[in-house]
Amino acid sequence: KTRVDSSYFWKRAKNRFFYAIITLTRKKERKAPRNRGTFTVSGSEQEYNREENPMGKRTLELLTIPPGIQPEFRQDSLSKNRISLFVISIMIFGMELFNIAQVLFWSASGLRSVNNRIYFALYCALLLGAALFLLLQYLLRGASLQIQWAVQLGSTGFVLLWHIGLNAYDLVRNPAAGAYPFITAVVGIAMFIQMPCVLSVVYFSLGYVLFMLLSAPALSVGTTINLTITTIVALAISLTRCRHAMIDLSQRREISRMNAQLQQLLQKDPLTGLLNQKAARDCIACSLDAAAPEDALALYMVDLDDFKAINDQYGHPCGDYVLEETARRLRIVFPDVICIGRMRGDEFAVLLHGAAGAKTLEQKGNQLIRSLSEICWRGRKLGVTCSIGILRVGRPGVSYEQLYAETDRALYDAKGRGKGCCCFREIS
Repeated sequence: KTRVDSSYFWKRAKNRFFYAIITLTRKKERKAPRNRGTFTVSGSEQEYNREENPMGKRTLELLTIPPGIQPEFRQDSLSKNRISLFVISIMIFGMELFNIAQVLFWSASGLRSVNNRIYFALYCALLLGAALFLLLQYLLRGASLQIQWAVQLGSTGFVLLWHIGLNAYDLVRNPAAGAYPFITAVVGIAMFIQMPCVLSVVYFSLGYVLFMLLSAPALSVGTTINLTITTIVALAISLTRCRHAMIDLSQRREISRMNAQLQQLLQKDPLTGLLNQKAARDCIACSLDAAAPEDALALYMVDLDDFKAINDQYGHPCGDYVLEETARRLRIVFPDVICIGRMRGDEFAVLLHGAAGAKTLEQKGNQLIRSLSEICWRGRKLGVTCSIGILRVGRPGVSYEQLYAETDRALYDAKGRGKGCCCFREIS
């Protein structure tokens, strides 16, 4: 029988264990420290590890309204809170008028007792606060969003403070009265008033602290725990409401941005990036309708000469390149224009203010002709030429059809003169 030495297995296990420890240690040493920085203590520079706080950043993001949607958030909050506060104000009128009548007519002592006078003053204060809010909301309906929003948040704070004061006085008089007014206020504000997350934290935290300072001696441990839980739940409801509004507004903004991009893509020629025929036609028609009697407009109609020959000789990639270069040079020659569009395959339109005279307008056209003649394909000049029809309109009442027809005649006159030239016309 073969004798097995057990010490051999123990040695192998021990060697593997130490090998694993050394490997892990070397891996840790090779890792670069994260976010290393320096600070100075007593004139000496020492290293420290600046640990990131992802939870803090996440919390800050949740509590902060993105700057891009702040105006929309204020407008949305203003619209929602206006309805909620109006309904609350009407309810206050009904309840407080009933309470005032109860003090004045159905109480045995009336206003002769100090207690009834305090309650009467509290009821009147809330009633006047609701009336003042409705008056300010009506008078400031045309004011800025910040002012209207400040009035709403101030009214909300007043309602919360009023319920804290009433509930604290009830508990001072009768510790068994309960904390129902305070609970009603915090839950109602959380459910019906939309405000930024930071303000929610401030309102509910300060309200809770103030109420506990005024009423803690009259509250039992169980009631204090219930109040704390209720305040936390109300704060969570308010934060969730605010967060949901921010997400909704962000999604609406993104959808609007995407729709605007799609609208721009629908108006652009995919090859040249200029306006397509429909968009250019609409722009020219709108400019004609909006032009004042003293305004003058000028329309250039540019047509590439013998463009088919370029396609046949050099291929369609070369033809596409010529069209792209024509669009680029149009933007350079006419930097200040109303619009530039590609009307058909090799025909372009340029609309600009035509305060300049015929000579200046023709000079611009000749500048474009010279620029297009410099187009090269693979190091070789193509000899691109164009014919340009120019029409200047100096009076209102000209339709797009009439403008286009007259400019088209000027273009064909230019082609009839031998191509590579301009022809000017005017409607005055």
